[in-house]
Amino acid sequence: MSTPCIVLNNVCCQIGGQTQLDIPALTVLQGERVAVIGHNGAGKSTLFKVLTGFVQPTHGEVQVLGRSLGASLDTRQWRLLRREIGQVMQGLHLVGRLSALHNVLIGALGRVGGWRSWTCFFPAAEIQRAEAALQQVGMLARAAIRTDQLSGGENQKVGVARMLMQGPRLILADEPTAALDPTAAAEVCQLLVAAAAGATLLTVVHNPALLPVLADRVIGLRQGRVVFDLSVSEVGDRQLVDLYRPLGSGFTPHWQVALPVPLPHEQGHST
Repeated sequence: MSTPCIVLNNVCCQIGGQTQLDIPALTVLQGERVAVIGHNGAGKSTLFKVLTGFVQPTHGEVQVLGRSLGASLDTRQWRLLRREIGQVMQGLHLVGRLSALHNVLIGALGRVGGWRSWTCFFPAAEIQRAEAALQQVGMLARAAIRTDQLSGGENQKVGVARMLMQGPRLILADEPTAALDPTAAAEVCQLLVAAAAGATLLTVVHNPALLPVLADRVIGLRQGRVVFDLSVSEVGDRQLVDLYRPLGSGFTPHWQVALPVPLPHEQGHST
């Protein structure tokens, strides 16, 4: 039997008197690939903040990687837990004045200490790991380029490489393809899934067409509640229309996924 990676029991999160999350029960097993979808304000980002301890639920129990979150965890225990959680966020939080390689090395700070980043001095073994991570996402040839001189898709690849440096057991990706064109989005998704091999991958997805690339299981959130929890093959137009209709956004789902983009190593060269 697979080991639970995430367990939520009777979790309710209220902010400013408004219920942001209300989940009676949810379990994600180690190694699963799960997508979370829903309109703006559905509770997706709140869920991620709860899982990383930045928002405390009003009541209920949250377990992540076998640890119960809450006041019982001291600062050191939180630090150790967060080392095992990799994040690829919409904002990326890359340091623009630093090279792609240096940004990837920041992913090693949980092991080597923050002063390494200030002095730009990292052990040779960590530099080799960072170069290997960049190679894996097809960015080794751009290692010396400042990230404020890279394209959006290239920066997302750097973010994935930085996450690889952590070697996390749980990966949280919050709309990792936001603002990318369809080709770049499909490539980043494939790289993210490859990078998550052996880990649990939980992704907030904006474009439903990317669901089959990113996930085996899909959780639909609306007004903080789970309205469906299905395998990706069971999610179709009816579920998507019902999920997004309250927005009145005129959402028209399309179930046509971009053609798979060959990974950099399959192309035989870095991009």
